[in-house]
Amino acid sequence: MAATFTELLRQASLRVTAPRLAVLAEVVEHPHADAETIRRGVLARLGSVSTQAVYDVLHALTSAGILRRVEPEGSPGRYEMRRGDNHHHLVCRSCGRLEDVQCAVGSAPCLHASDNRGFVIDTAEVIYWGTCPSCLSGTTF
Repeated sequence: MAATFTELLRQASLRVTAPRLAVLAEVVEHPHADAETIRRGVLARLGSVSTQAVYDVLHALTSAGILRRVEPEGSPGRYEMRRGDNHHHLVCRSCGRLEDVQCAVGSAPCLHASDNRGFVIDTAEVIYWGTCPSCLSGTTF
């Protein structure tokens, strides 16, 4: 990671706190984790933290553009570091596995809507649905 967590927080004008650092560490270690998984990891790291504090940190980091919340239909929101690369996601309909996939080949054609209605588009969110190789073969993820 180019910038340290401390630098990321300071660049976003956020105070550097133990819960924020722990949440960032969990998201980096477990990309696409949901809030409950992140909460459990933060609790293990810090020994004590309220559920509300973790949710507040996730909200603050998402609002500041440090984290990205991905919300596949029928699934709790999941978090990843915002990388600014406009990547998309593959989701398994069977087990819920979520994987990153790059934008369509070429120069981000997914950013060119058929009618932008006057908007200046800077990001597109695409979720591809299907069945992962583990579910297709009957093995566990």
